[in-house]
Amino acid sequence: MKSLLGKYDVGGRYTHIPLPKASILLPLVMRRGTPHLLLTVRSMHLHTMPGDVCFPGGRRDPADEDDIQTALRETQEEIGLRPEQVQILGKLIPYISKSPTYLVTPIVGIVEDTFQPTPNPSEVADVFLVPLEFFISSEHYTPLQVHSQSRGSLTLHQFLYMDPDTKKNFNIWGLTAHCAVMLSAMLLEKGPSFLPGFDVDDIIRQQEMFLEASYNRSKL
Repeated sequence: MKSLLGKYDVGGRYTHIPLPKASILLPLVMRRGTPHLLLTVRSMHLHTMPGDVCFPGGRRDPADEDDIQTALRETQEEIGLRPEQVQILGKLIPYISKSPTYLVTPIVGIVEDTFQPTPNPSEVADVFLVPLEFFISSEHYTPLQVHSQSRGSLTLHQFLYMDPDTKKNFNIWGLTAHCAVMLSAMLLEKGPSFLPGFDVDDIIRQQEMFLEASYNRSKL
């Protein structure tokens, strides 16, 4: 996986963008020989997006050295994953969040098989795993139509996942689903079945165009 992700690792290429910084960890966990992504459910006590599915992470603290340290610190606070339990594979092209505006950098890492989450109840209501193959299949995929004042009508990714162990249902959508789809396509080396014509070799250019457009809109 490290070699596959190498061509998508952007390093510090976008750190110059003058926006407040945040980062998320995209934690890869092997289960039964199959790569999975670890996701969390935001606590209902939180003011922003309570109950939403997301990746662990948050905004940069002044004491953080870089995006990686931010993602690891936040993940430890949220689910008890210690930095030494993660092997960092690289950084993906960031995206720009809204309300508030942050430059959010996805950090990809492999988590030790023995890790057992200990969710912080003030931040995390649940933790679950999803196989990468799920995010390139159309079986549980539904496009979500939304309207934005700045961008007009948009189509977002949306998945309904049922955990086979707990039988709980999770709605994975928006930028969380987008990051999961992109990482799955990179590591599995094939495009999602619900996106005809998707070119895995063109992911970087597509993401750069998305980032540029988002940054231009953030300055309006």
